[in-house]
Amino acid sequence: MHKNRKTGKIISSLLTVLIVAACVIPFTGYGRAQAAVNQPDITITPIDEINCASYCVYDFTTDEILMEQQSHNRIYPASMTKIMTFQLGLDYLDSDAYVTCSENAINSVASDSTMMYLCVGEEIKVSELYYGLMLPSGNDAANVIGESVINALFENYPAGGPTGPDGVNAQYFVDALGVSEEEILASYPLSAFAELMTLRARNLGCTGTHFSNAHGYHSDDHYTTAFDLCIMMANATRNPDFNTVISSPTHVFQATNCHPYDGWSTVRNTNQILMDPWMTSKTAEGEDTHIAAFIGGKTGTTSVAGTGMTTYSVNENGHELMIAVCGIPYEESSNQTRYVTSAVAYGNYACWNSDPVTVVPGTLGDYQRFNWTADEYPVLDNVIVPFDAVVEPIETLPSESGQEELPPGETAGEVIIGDAGDPEVPSVEDHSALGGFFETRVGKFIAMNPGVSVFIAVLIITIIVLVVILITRGIKYSRPKRRKSVREYQGKGPTF
Repeated sequence: MHKNRKTGKIISSLLTVLIVAACVIPFTGYGRAQAAVNQPDITITPIDEINCASYCVYDFTTDEILMEQQSHNRIYPASMTKIMTFQLGLDYLDSDAYVTCSENAINSVASDSTMMYLCVGEEIKVSELYYGLMLPSGNDAANVIGESVINALFENYPAGGPTGPDGVNAQYFVDALGVSEEEILASYPLSAFAELMTLRARNLGCTGTHFSNAHGYHSDDHYTTAFDLCIMMANATRNPDFNTVISSPTHVFQATNCHPYDGWSTVRNTNQILMDPWMTSKTAEGEDTHIAAFIGGKTGTTSVAGTGMTTYSVNENGHELMIAVCGIPYEESSNQTRYVTSAVAYGNYACWNSDPVTVVPGTLGDYQRFNWTADEYPVLDNVIVPFDAVVEPIETLPSESGQEELPPGETAGEVIIGDAGDPEVPSVEDHSALGGFFETRVGKFIAMNPGVSVFIAVLIITIIVLVVILITRGIKYSRPKRRKSVREYQGKGPTF
């Protein structure tokens, strides 16, 4: 009976460990989004079935248009305007500074606008305005940025003084608007900002653009072209902060004097492709597009302009693509993601065919934070911004056929993020020294889940130890015991 009780306790302990492990393991990776979502493959819209006013696929690396449909025709950009607003803010403002939201900036926003929901008198960090501008597409954030830029420009580049990033000082706006500096700052800062936006567009070579506001709310005098939007996007992406914001799926706002607690609003990016960029990896015919990274973009929608999006992606051959789709009919707004996905897919496919050489390693999933497919677990740094890469070709020996071949498991180049020669810049982690183990499913899981892997290893060892103990004790108690010898009775009873 004693033996059975001990054996039962051991079995009970073993079952307890197994039950706890079964409950804990599913949650150990929570927050790292390790599970493949196993979403089904989709068939995207063929490029010739996109219903839009115009589109443009611009290869910034080679400075050429790869594909286009009436890309120089005038269109209304709607909130794609904010690409320009954002880059001017980055050039004239300190992202860590705080600005105050004026009554003019807040109250001049139309009631049917998309909003960040700022308050008059709110003191807010400039970097927070950028997220409010680009993710929920806040027109109020656009106005506050616009006014702040003009205030900073007039303070740092007064009339008669030095000129700023666009080659002008305050005198330019005095001449353009026909009023004094004081009147501009008091009553017309947003008009001055629209002049600055148009000037910047002209400086970039955007000949078909004119802006009349900071946010893109419809005005007949507020227009651009698909090609010009690509040029604006290309210029903006030179700033890493721009790429950080447009690649962010969500953002939680910090507390302010008007909103006294962190998380007063959590916003989601209006760019739906960012959530599932793998949709751009195949054409409608099933061809691999060789897109390496979808960095992000900016949407725009009004009843007059229709809807559209300007995006930034990087091809496996290292080329940076700016792709704008404009003028999708408003009644087809629900097709925005499908149509833009098609343009991005076919644009990257055309880019690859123009230069089919791999210089950016990995797949689309390697540069995405979540929602990768079952066969695309990330193995590279998922916060890499490929445009900032310095490509160093790997030296290879010629094969017998006379063509160069790469060693097994190696890519055509090593990508280093940051400036070449910077000792603080890490190179892309190379797992080839382990014989390709980290290219397997198990290897990828271990690389992406070191904590979970250690836990599983400890659990297996614990189970083995318990099983050994159970077997050992079973063997011990199964041996027959020798009975102790009993002395013979001598016939003498107790004495009293």
